[in-house]
Amino acid sequence: MKNVVILISGRGSNMEAIVRACADERWDARIAAVVSNRADAAGLAFARDRGIATEVVDHRAFASRDAFDDALADRIEGHGADVVALAGFMRILGAAFVRRFDGRLVNIHPSLLPAFPGLQTHRRALEAGCKASGASVHFVTADLDHGPIIGQAVVPVLADDTEATLAARVLVAEHRLYPRAIAWLLEGRLERRGSVVRHRNGASQLLLPGDPRP
Repeated sequence: MKNVVILISGRGSNMEAIVRACADERWDARIAAVVSNRADAAGLAFARDRGIATEVVDHRAFASRDAFDDALADRIEGHGADVVALAGFMRILGAAFVRRFDGRLVNIHPSLLPAFPGLQTHRRALEAGCKASGASVHFVTADLDHGPIIGQAVVPVLADDTEATLAARVLVAEHRLYPRAIAWLLEGRLERRGSVVRHRNGASQLLLPGDPRP
């Protein structure tokens, strides 16, 4: 059985989606731990209530980014992580950390990458007049929000959308996309060649509106 460690900084709604999918779909895996850089992260209570181990590695307690990264990595390895999922983890991880977990470290970003990396994605999509937006799950590399894309989910941008309404629609798609991508990774269904990731069995890596799949 493989181990998944999830990193959060706040509520962790994507973490909740992963935990539920692992149980409901009976993955041959377990959520080994939920780790946060904030002791007040609301998602920690959700994990504890389900008997999942939790850890807090407060970045403010370390003199340098590298020291924090090293401590965080050691905690993750202590849980035997086969996959490390960033789920609203609001710290930029250094190159050494990323190399240590290469091929195991994934993130979800609320845009159709490579469009709108970084913050304020929904505002930028609206200002650009985009007719579609969405979310991307990708392997993490040293380049922020630029790692090889595992899967994407598309949602429409409506004429009367605000940042809040668009964000809510994208979040629903995230909760469907992220568990699917992690399940593929755990099952060994992904093939990564350079910057391109393909599903070994040819399954669609694009989740469209109205797609009936879970």
